[in-house]
Amino acid sequence: MGTIEAQILAFINEVYNSIGWTGVVVLMAIESACIPLPSEVIMPLAGWMLVRENELGLSSVVLAGVFGALGCVVGSLVAYVVGAWGGRPLVERYGRYVLISPHDLQRADAWFARYGDWAVFFSRLLPVVRTFISFPAGIARTNLPRFIVLTFLGSLPWTVALAYAGYVLGEHWETIREVMRPFDIPIILFFVVLVAIYVYRHLRKSQSISLD
Repeated sequence: MGTIEAQILAFINEVYNSIGWTGVVVLMAIESACIPLPSEVIMPLAGWMLVRENELGLSSVVLAGVFGALGCVVGSLVAYVVGAWGGRPLVERYGRYVLISPHDLQRADAWFARYGDWAVFFSRLLPVVRTFISFPAGIARTNLPRFIVLTFLGSLPWTVALAYAGYVLGEHWETIREVMRPFDIPIILFFVVLVAIYVYRHLRKSQSISLD
């Protein structure tokens, strides 16, 4: 285990020892507020430390998942509000400096209006993406009540599954992170490629306009 992951583990352990179940909500809120504190560590440790170590049953695994999903909603709302009330004005004012035009913002609004519900729901089941989807959803100002409901419903299978894995594996919970870690890089590369294509198309369009 690397130094950073060891520090994260020690931090989560301290939180659970200090405030117990409330710690699940707090930690998952941090994770969902665009702060990279991995749920693949938070929830398995909850299944192990809060459920298995206390000799609680499977119903408590579900309870851990519910607390985790509630934390996702809290943190996602923070990221949503920042995107809606801070990020959008910045994009509208300074977006042209990073190749984001008003037309691009309109297209993003239209895309979220059409596919936003599915994006919010299914992104909660994907590593990396689930942490950051709330900010662009806020910039696009997607329907807030639906955003809250879909965030909870999309997060619940993820949090319950990870808590159950931690409950089953116990002190061997790190196996979960080892299995899931290889998926992080392809997902990150996918979005890097999308950004590169976006920048290339805008630069090419700008050159065409200048030549005309």
